[in-house]
Amino acid sequence: MIGFRASTLVPDGLLAGSIVDTGGETIITVSSSRQMASCPSCGRHSARIHSRYLRSVADLPVSGRSIGLRLSARRFYCTEASCPRRVFTERFDGIAPWARRTRRLEQIVLHLGLALGGRPAAALAQRLRLDVSNDTLLRTIRRGTKPDMAPPRVVGIDDWAWRRNFRYGTIVCDLQRRRPLVLLPDRGPATVQAWLADQPQIEVIARDRAGNYALAANRALPNAIQVADRWHLMENASAAFLDAVRRSIRQIRSAIGTAIVDPAMLTAAEKLQYDAYLRREDANAAILALAKSGHAIKEIVRRTGHSRKLVRRVLRGERDDIFRSRQSSLEAHLPWLDAQWAQGKRNGAALWRQMRSAGFRGSLRVVSEWTTRRRRSERAESGLSRTPGVRTIARMMTVGRATLSKAETGTLAVIENGVPSLVAARDMVDDFQAMLRRKAKEALEPWIERARTSLIAGFANGIAKDKAAVLAAITSAWSNGQTEGQITKLKLVKRQMYGRGKIDLLEARLIGAP
Repeated sequence: MIGFRASTLVPDGLLAGSIVDTGGETIITVSSSRQMASCPSCGRHSARIHSRYLRSVADLPVSGRSIGLRLSARRFYCTEASCPRRVFTERFDGIAPWARRTRRLEQIVLHLGLALGGRPAAALAQRLRLDVSNDTLLRTIRRGTKPDMAPPRVVGIDDWAWRRNFRYGTIVCDLQRRRPLVLLPDRGPATVQAWLADQPQIEVIARDRAGNYALAANRALPNAIQVADRWHLMENASAAFLDAVRRSIRQIRSAIGTAIVDPAMLTAAEKLQYDAYLRREDANAAILALAKSGHAIKEIVRRTGHSRKLVRRVLRGERDDIFRSRQSSLEAHLPWLDAQWAQGKRNGAALWRQMRSAGFRGSLRVVSEWTTRRRRSERAESGLSRTPGVRTIARMMTVGRATLSKAETGTLAVIENGVPSLVAARDMVDDFQAMLRRKAKEALEPWIERARTSLIAGFANGIAKDKAAVLAAITSAWSNGQTEGQITKLKLVKRQMYGRGKIDLLEARLIGAP
């Protein structure tokens, strides 16, 4: 059996003396094993002792007990005549000057702070018998040095939200080494340009389709290859088709036969929406009349008092829907409700209770309004049939026909026959996404020419302006997916700190973590 020695508990280069148990802490008296010390200014060794004093230093806990070192530090005379320091204190390998903790304990504290932050790490430290506060942990994180990283050649740039819809920052990642590089305080082109200008070795910049990052890259590194993110291109294409459906909703209503509204058939909630629709129609008519007279948007805003954003939406045809075009919570239950209605079960409260037991999470009002509408439509000779929501229509037009119900298939056939321009827009989106998957860069130019005359002309014009980056996205192996993953990690760190962490602390925890 190997005998236990107290010297194994202390850092190298120190000799253990007495050990005292105070109840809550074990105190070990230690001293240096060296006979001489070197001056920190001139480096000359000296053995002339000036005096001694005791330092209290915390060390790693042992067997669930806190360990404190009483370090007998010696002061020495410097024997170098030209040295400005006459007296110096000896240095210890495992303990920094003026430190209250050993380096090995400091590393544990640092890694706790990087992993958990302030308060969570402080709570865990107490369980580990480490006497550190949350403020001490945060100071240790900020004091830690960033890991050495080689200059990046391929970077990914994206924005992240300090506060959603109000304030954003920028994250830059090294895509080759899969590590974040820096956090910037905003997403303005000047800030990003200043950072890129200090990195002339960068060859490839993967980014989303935001104009600020493209502008900054063009100004700072005009020779670097910019790569548009493929996921954003896919998502932008889907959003463009959804916007085309939204702008075609009036034609869809006419095709389905729901363009004529009988106010007597509407429920209370729908009457409120219909009254608001009539007021919107009056405002829309005034804006369109001024536009046809040749007035600019700024003049229309001044005369009508409406915002510039609203005027633009009216001129683009995005503000003429009668009812809210979002998907109803009843969408998945409509076939069952129709079957129950056909069997003569027309009590809205009873139907709602059955749906609740089957997992429906909507309110009684949603079901009762549906039953009210069905009763009124049966009594009326002509009425308002329900038009599917915009997202429902987009889903029906883009998924496989085999996944649709019989009613959805019939509705889709009516829409495709009545609004052929929407079918053409869907085909354009399908062709674009297939082009990205197949990496068929030669098909991009013909696609842009065809799409400019369709309902997704705005999306096509944006692709034409960013054509070089889109071509690089089709052919290059780089993408911004890694950056999105680092943003997810950054969100976790930010939420651990209750959204109050400053950028230096967030950067230290994100980049300094192993």
